Amino acid sequence: MAITLTSLADLATHGFDDIIDVRAPAEYAEDHLPGAISLPVLDDAERARVGTVYKQVSPFTARKLGAALVARNAAAHLEGVLADRPGGWRPLVYCWRGGQRSGSFATILSQIGWRVETLAGGYKAWRSLVVQAVYDTPVRSPVVVLDGNTGSAKTDVLKLLAARGVQVIDLEGLAGHRGSLFGALGPQPSQKAFEAGLAMAIAALDPARPVVIEAESSKVGERRLPPEIWKAMVAAPRVAIAAPVAARAAYLTRAYGDLTADAGRLAATVELLRPLHPAEVIARWQGLAGAGEFAALAEELMALHYDPRYTRHRDRMAVPFAEVAAEDLSEAALPVVADRVAAAVRGLV
Repeated sequence: MAITLTSLADLATHGFDDIIDVRAPAEYAEDHLPGAISLPVLDDAERARVGTVYKQVSPFTARKLGAALVARNAAAHLEGVLADRPGGWRPLVYCWRGGQRSGSFATILSQIGWRVETLAGGYKAWRSLVVQAVYDTPVRSPVVVLDGNTGSAKTDVLKLLAARGVQVIDLEGLAGHRGSLFGALGPQPSQKAFEAGLAMAIAALDPARPVVIEAESSKVGERRLPPEIWKAMVAAPRVAIAAPVAARAAYLTRAYGDLTADAGRLAATVELLRPLHPAEVIARWQGLAGAGEFAALAEELMALHYDPRYTRHRDRMAVPFAEVAAEDLSEAALPVVADRVAAAVRGLV
């Protein structure tokens, strides 16, 4: 039996014990349904092999080869990952279009006696709901942008707002990147996976309440913000955290400890700024980095690189604006800053 999803929220209402993605590992790695486990019935090489036989020999020969490979892989899954599933287990199985791969595996599971269902349209149907949510549908909740110059602890404050009854969308968390040239955290999710996470976050919002989103450019690392959320952010009122340069530098030194601990990575990142600044400035910054003068480096980067860009960008905006003063950005002080931001948000919408 195949289920049809009409919204992203539908998936949770069905209460499946497991969601099984039977596509090839490369397909799963690019994107998959939330919480899905990968149990491929054809691995990447096998999928390519069946496709080649389909084109060069015949569809019948390809289906026969595919059936043998699916049976073999299904047996491995039954003897491995699925060996402990009880009699009442109820999984959802899907493939690319809800066709032969998911249908074959679901048939095997149903013959055992499990209450298996497939997804009509497969991953492609799920992806169409994601695209509709982030490309075609305006954000339902009133958006407020959390602004402030580099180092004003926006990311940490954003995380504290949820405990104060404020809805948030953490773009940097979804994108796996801190948003600046120095903000890499490792491999980012694919664009499709980023959009899926964002679509699920938007679907969970209460449209009657505002949602706070941290100020970003149109890209977070290498992940592009879909047009509807970007339009909402550009037009949204802003709450800006205003903190002294010294407090911001201290915060950046603490928040970017992973980067300052890796001298080679820090030097390489500073080098990326060479096209934008004179050679003597880059040399001075490399000297500060090499000497471990991270607070001084942060102050110069803010004064000569980040703050002027933020100011130019902010001057082009004509939206409601509130400023929250924050003299101290230590961990102990951030809850007080979050209280002030939450109050300012409520005052704007």
